[in-house]
Amino acid sequence: MSSSLVLVANAGDSSISTFRVTDDGLQRLAVTSGTTGCSNFAVDAERGLVYASVKADDDDGDAGILTLSLNRETGELTSLSRVALPGGAMNYLSLTRGGSALLGAAYSGGYGIVCGVDDAGVVSPPVAEVHLPRLHSVLASGDGRHVYFVSLETDLVAQCTLEADLALTPLDPPTAAAPDGSGPRHLAFSDDERSVYVLTEFTGEVLRYRRDPSTGALDLVDATQAHDPSEKLRHSVIDEDPRENHYVWGADIHLTDGVVWASERTASTLAALRILDDGSLSEPTGFVATETQPRGFAVSPDRRLLVAAGEGSTTVSLYRVDGTDLHLQGRYETGRGANWVRFA
Repeated sequence: MSSSLVLVANAGDSSISTFRVTDDGLQRLAVTSGTTGCSNFAVDAERGLVYASVKADDDDGDAGILTLSLNRETGELTSLSRVALPGGAMNYLSLTRGGSALLGAAYSGGYGIVCGVDDAGVVSPPVAEVHLPRLHSVLASGDGRHVYFVSLETDLVAQCTLEADLALTPLDPPTAAAPDGSGPRHLAFSDDERSVYVLTEFTGEVLRYRRDPSTGALDLVDATQAHDPSEKLRHSVIDEDPRENHYVWGADIHLTDGVVWASERTASTLAALRILDDGSLSEPTGFVATETQPRGFAVSPDRRLLVAAGEGSTTVSLYRVDGTDLHLQGRYETGRGANWVRFA
């Protein structure tokens, strides 16, 4: 196993747990408190910095983004700076351009942001914004030229060029549609970035978009079911409780070598879908029962490990990845409402 670190946001405890990956599994090194309502963060492993979205509290009337320094020996996180976000907290953060730009998507606030990051890790106020209902995620292409914001409510992916000054210029066309009522949520690039895979929350499908690497434009090609048919889950309805109604409740998506993994929270499963030569996906090869309500999971940089967290659990599960199979290595205490995982 690698000697990397794993960070887990525990939204119910307003904390972030730091684990070290060892030959025996996961060793919890530290739990950092003071990250009010934190449910997502981005990691700059090269500089040892973590950017955490936090909600407003008694000390700060606005939501914001904390810059934290990560001590790789002790696992402790130390607050360095904070930028206020009067429009509301982010649901998703990601870095681009070597950590010099931070992207965010806010579900409740309905806005996406681009912020500059200086050499000390200080995040600027937003220098560019997009406004769409219930934005849920945002990622940039590997070269930092194109940015994609996913809007769950309006069933689309907004596609933009990220300019040198971090301004956003819409592509032509400015959006790529998703099927009506599908609720696109999280996205992942194929290794060659000629495909973008988007997991839907309401239908539990992986949408495949063909991506033009020169223009960045997306074109919807097909969709593959990623939830267990034996569970007989129903199509979700926005603003209705998926647990009470036994609805599909898709959440997170990541890739290992030749495989797309997708989580579904009502049945608490991880699905494996093989990536075929043309970028299309096979039907799921199987479903692994995991932590309760797996909102977030992550894959190690070498793609040999997967760690899953559950909103309804106080533990995380560590798996060894073997093709489309997952082998449980252990479960480890983290905190309440664990919902975001990243390797560092």
